[in-house]
Amino acid sequence: MNILPKSIRKLIEELSRLPGIGPKSASRLAFYLLKSKDFEREQLAKSVSELKHELTFCQQCHNLAESALCAICSDKNRKQNLICVVEEPLDVVALEQGRNFQGTYHVLGGVISPIDGIGPDNLKIRELLERIMNLGEKSEIIIATNPSLEGEGTAMYVAKRLKSIPNVRITRIAHGLPMGGDIEYADELTITKAMEGRRDYGIN
Repeated sequence: MNILPKSIRKLIEELSRLPGIGPKSASRLAFYLLKSKDFEREQLAKSVSELKHELTFCQQCHNLAESALCAICSDKNRKQNLICVVEEPLDVVALEQGRNFQGTYHVLGGVISPIDGIGPDNLKIRELLERIMNLGEKSEIIIATNPSLEGEGTAMYVAKRLKSIPNVRITRIAHGLPMGGDIEYADELTITKAMEGRRDYGIN
């Protein structure tokens, strides 16, 4: 017999669905919210409710945005012909920690993973190729997918597709990142060194 009220059990169950939140953490969060002031809970509920309504995807890089172009793509000081290709929006957040990257990004929306039914057509690869061809100038494309099996496979596929476009230099970030590690969890120094140590990506 569960001694907790149904509403608390339901909240714990929903919080447990969040990444990295186990039953114990979910329970602590639920009881923290229970002790919070009414307006604090209302603000949280409002923020969650408005999440989908306020956000869209950047028409150029497919990062999260609140208008047609995200803050990075609309920044005139950014180099439009220097594009860092990443898996997810959180990778952009992580890479921006380095504070020395003056280019833009392209968010693929995941990685190629046949076991999960995700192929190249499910990602923003075609949009990347079109974006680069429309630039009409010499470009550098930095591939910054995670150093996982899927990330490396995706990097190789993207690089092969990019090879058909003239005046494109393809580079890969250096991996001070551990194999299997995620960019979004890397510290600022590791991110900076990975960017500075990027190398030409050789594809036969």
